[in-house]
Amino acid sequence: MTQVTARLPDDLVKSLDDAARSLDRSRAEIIRQAIEYYLADVDDLRLALERLKDPADPVLDWDEVRRDLLAAD
Repeated sequence: MTQVTARLPDDLVKSLDDAARSLDRSRAEIIRQAIEYYLADVDDLRLALERLKDPADPVLDWDEVRRDLLAAD
C-alpha cells in the first residue's frame, strides 16, 4: 500500500477527527473511504457527461414525458 501525505486546514482536520472518533475509525479509514466515494462520484459524472454528449442517445422532453405518464393513469 502506498502512503500519501496531504496538507489540510485545521478546521477540516478537527472535523475529520470528530468523525473518526464518533465512528470508531482511524483518520486513514475515513480519508480512504471519502476518496473512494469521491472517485465513484467522479466516474458517475464522467459517464453521465459522455451520455449527454452521445448524439445516438435520445434526450427526452420532461413535459412530454410527464404528459404521457399522466395520460397512462
